[in-house]
Amino acid sequence: MPNGQYEQLLLQLLEEQAVTSKRDGYDYVIKPIPDSDEGGQLDPRVHRVLQDEAEKRATKPNPLPDPSDRPAFVKALRDMMGWDNKDITRTEMTTALKTIEGSNGAIPLRIYTPAGKAPKPAIVFFHGGGFIGGTVGVVENPCKALAEKAGAVVVSVDYRLAPEHAFPAGLSDCFEAVQWVYEHAAEIGVNPQQIGVSGDSAGGNLAAVCSLMDRDKGTGMIKYQALIYPTVNMGGVETEDFRWSLDEYDIRNHRELIIAGIEGLRGGGELMRNLYLQGRTEVTEAYFAPLLAEDLSGLPEALILTAEYDFLRIEGEAYAKKLARSGVATTLIQYNGMDHAFVDKIGLYPQAEDCMNEIAKGLKRVFA
Repeated sequence: MPNGQYEQLLLQLLEEQAVTSKRDGYDYVIKPIPDSDEGGQLDPRVHRVLQDEAEKRATKPNPLPDPSDRPAFVKALRDMMGWDNKDITRTEMTTALKTIEGSNGAIPLRIYTPAGKAPKPAIVFFHGGGFIGGTVGVVENPCKALAEKAGAVVVSVDYRLAPEHAFPAGLSDCFEAVQWVYEHAAEIGVNPQQIGVSGDSAGGNLAAVCSLMDRDKGTGMIKYQALIYPTVNMGGVETEDFRWSLDEYDIRNHRELIIAGIEGLRGGGELMRNLYLQGRTEVTEAYFAPLLAEDLSGLPEALILTAEYDFLRIEGEAYAKKLARSGVATTLIQYNGMDHAFVDKIGLYPQAEDCMNEIAKGLKRVFA
């Protein structure tokens, strides 16, 4: 039960056992597995899920059709994404569906508003899915939890996906959604001076890039960015801050499952990159790979949340280092024993709820 006594104890331990230090100019927080003294291994809940999935795959043929049949291939990829998670909110929450008109057509939004007086801060949230998949439905429960914990209006953006809509279509939708929230703040009970952005994986990329665009355009709308295991260098370009190596991972147990997950995400990067970009820009373009931006100064305060056994962890750390060197107040929180996309499993993994707690705490502090 997500709201039971045991779960609350795990949340308490995640808070109490956190270890904070300074690393490369940013605040570096490690959150150990809450109910284990052992390091170098998967959280027991993650281990169970990955083991179950491995057993299922062993009894089934490859579920993916031939990539040459692109529509069927993309549909199969999309069907593999997400998780049937749980609503962990305890208080009244209003959900409104809104469609706004963007420069390239309609942009559907889901707006989650907790009880309490307006105006409230706002968080514009972008779901993950490698720019080709994912849905606002998958992140509905994390968004509702975040709205409740932060006392903020959360606006979840149903942006256009590749390959039907190549770069920068989805990014344009996301930035225009931020603009709409800023310009229509009174309509949805929001303080226009208290807007943050967040997202997971590809959504973390979109949140980071929207922050860059906001700075570059001088619009000054975004005051906080919370990036959940973001992809910030999808081309894997080596920089003074980034060089990926499996040696960066402390693996003492569950080695086969851990490496399969890391290498699986690593191996899919080129495919998703090609489906998203379609030759429209280079992999070094800052609005695709914000780690490669020449200048990160003047960006809003950043919170980066990573999973210990995620292929994207290393580039998240590199981004934190570069942000800090550019004078941006930055905190990175690493959840030990977690793998990629753990926030999708809210209600099953206490770390997913703790992640929403941490974003909420940061938002409240920035807007205090």
